[in-house]
Amino acid sequence: MRHLLNTLYVFTEDAYLTLDGENVVVRKDGSELGRVPLHTLEGILCFSYRGASPGLMGACAERGVALSFFGRKGRFLAGVHGEQRGNVLLRKTQYAWSEDEGKSLTVARNFIIGKLYNGRWVLERAVRDHALRIDAEAVKAASTKLGASLRSVTSCETMDSLRGIEGDAAAEYFGVFDQLVLRDKETFRFSGRVRRPPTDAMNALLSLFYTVLAFDCASALEGVGLDPFVGFMHADRPGRRSLALDLMEELRPVFVDRFVLSAVNNRWILRRSSSGNRARFA
Repeated sequence: MRHLLNTLYVFTEDAYLTLDGENVVVRKDGSELGRVPLHTLEGILCFSYRGASPGLMGACAERGVALSFFGRKGRFLAGVHGEQRGNVLLRKTQYAWSEDEGKSLTVARNFIIGKLYNGRWVLERAVRDHALRIDAEAVKAASTKLGASLRSVTSCETMDSLRGIEGDAAAEYFGVFDQLVLRDKETFRFSGRVRRPPTDAMNALLSLFYTVLAFDCASALEGVGLDPFVGFMHADRPGRRSLALDLMEELRPVFVDRFVLSAVNNRWILRRSSSGNRARFA
């Protein structure tokens, strides 16, 4: 059985990553911020503009540790990847299934079932924990509609109908998402999902961590020998990691949405103040 290792995230803007023996060392202004044994890592996501040393990049490539670089706003810049794992027979099967709508639909259904189930869990947890602080009836109604969508997914017969069900369910889910924001409502008010570009603080947080999750999923897929660019639900496009986007669908609510809500509600993240201080994690 493959051993799943850790992922290191570096958000300090002017940090520099180096290799010291068998350790990844994070430095800033000559001071050491921390070190992590390289053999315990499966991936490194770096949001620092200073980047990493050639020695560390070479070690990551040699040992199959995915090292990815992002801009300050979360845009993917570049990645260092080691030798591809898996075998050609696995990928040939993946390509054949992606061209077969029946088999693609079977796989895609499972992704969306997971997404709707986890989305309901996020809403139901909010009702359980904060019924007196939110519009519980509206959130329960949205959860009920996601339950109906779950039943519809199991019986849908085309990819277009599956995408339609998923889109309607996402609208219901994000329609009550603002209810789950319990603190700093003016700063983190959510009036709807907006991308390319996000127009408010909450959408910016969601987009940032969806991007992180997508590249984490891509690294995981490459680690088992699958091609992250060939998916089953998301259409193939040049440069688009379609299978990574498929895989992350069911992970969005629990890995990103819950994390962002916790960061805001527990005041782990602070918005730019009137004095001009940058938003930062507390």
